[in-house]
Amino acid sequence: QEQLVVSGGGLVHPGGSLKLACATFGKLFRGNGRGWHRKIPGKQLELVAGINSGGIETYADSVKGRLTISDDSANNSVLLQINNLKPENPAVYYCHVQIGNVHYWGQGTQVTVSS
Repeated sequence: QEQLVVSGGGLVHPGGSLKLACATFGKLFRGNGRGWHRKIPGKQLELVAGINSGGIETYADSVKGRLTISDDSANNSVLLQINNLKPENPAVYYCHVQIGNVHYWGQGTQVTVSS
């Protein structure tokens, strides 16, 4: 059964780092594209990092240099490394996989930045 299970969110201090993981089940790891979106309160859902079937990475301008998306093929997971977290960045992060015209979403994981 195709599903995505997200882990790794939590509370970090300003300047800290987190790694989020999106475990994929079924055929989802071989999807056309895999990505991470975030929802900041008061703002629209935003694609912050993506990786396509060819391994090409793309990032939103707002996060370039601080986020890295990667594949963990051994565990059929998509990872998101977030560095230099800032207090204004609290958000819920969602994993997303697209196969053809079908979109799959993992549950959100909250990332809170506070001293």
